[in-house]
Amino acid sequence: MPKKIKINYVINFIGLLLLFAALYALFETGIFGTRTDYFKGIATTACYTIIMVTSLNLLVGIMGEFSLGHAGFMSVGAYASAILTNALAEKGVPTFLLFLLALLAGGIAAGITGVLVGIPTLKLRGDYLAIVTVAFAEIIRVAFTNFEITGGGRTMSGITKLSNFYWAFWVMVVCVTIMYMFIRSRFGRTVKAIREDYIAAAASGVNVTFYKVMTFTVSAFFAGVAGAIYAHYMTAMIPTSFNFMYSAEFLTEVIIGGTGSMTGSIIGATFLSALPEAMRAFAKYRMLGYSVVLVLIMIFRPGGIFGRWEFSLSKVLRRIAGKGDKE
Repeated sequence: MPKKIKINYVINFIGLLLLFAALYALFETGIFGTRTDYFKGIATTACYTIIMVTSLNLLVGIMGEFSLGHAGFMSVGAYASAILTNALAEKGVPTFLLFLLALLAGGIAAGITGVLVGIPTLKLRGDYLAIVTVAFAEIIRVAFTNFEITGGGRTMSGITKLSNFYWAFWVMVVCVTIMYMFIRSRFGRTVKAIREDYIAAAASGVNVTFYKVMTFTVSAFFAGVAGAIYAHYMTAMIPTSFNFMYSAEFLTEVIIGGTGSMTGSIIGATFLSALPEAMRAFAKYRMLGYSVVLVLIMIFRPGGIFGRWEFSLSKVLRRIAGKGDKE
């Protein structure tokens, strides 16, 4: 890895440490009073939503395919991790290790599901793939309502509370970093080539199906990790929560932020995680608001607010330094 890239990673990591320190100070000094837990809950929701939206952006922005069933992968990860931790709850496993096992169980279960779904379906493109992913999510949802181990059609409750904002924050940082490195890697560049010209990539000898299934699996894995955080933060869940509208919300956040931009996904997920709480009095109009915003974005910013632009603290510091030299 070139020295310049290493320096960029170090600078951005220091920026993350400062952000974490600022949030820690806000939440632990009691500046929000009795509303501290409320704001911390919104921040935790934003963390697993960011993982979901950035993982979906791998499909929509990097691979160039639409998926309308991403909540299905999240539900697989959520239920798989909850079943594992419920089985280990009385075994004396340390809390942090149990949390890591939950994340791995959720990610692996969703990743395997991604392979099983991706192999037969990723030969399809465009609208056909979107329809298949919707069908997959509905099949998963209906299946979970009929499995006794998942509570059937009732709420699965009594899940061990393992997630908190601080752990969710660093899991989010690790997940987004890995996905960003995947995009910048040789594999990511190949997937972008497939997105730009499917026929030319195949004619050049690229195994298109392999790279699409691989990206689909990576995306599903991180959706499963987000599901594990969700399950162990909410401590209760019902299959109907992971419906088509939930998947549509994630897709909306990807498009609004910018397809292909991890920065856009992070900002979009953070903003739209806080928006429902800020507009609680108008909760029933939330999806209408999303639709209006989405239409406006498609008219005035077809590529999303950030397009494919990525924020980098090191670039900002270099520009400031350069401006200072000129002055």
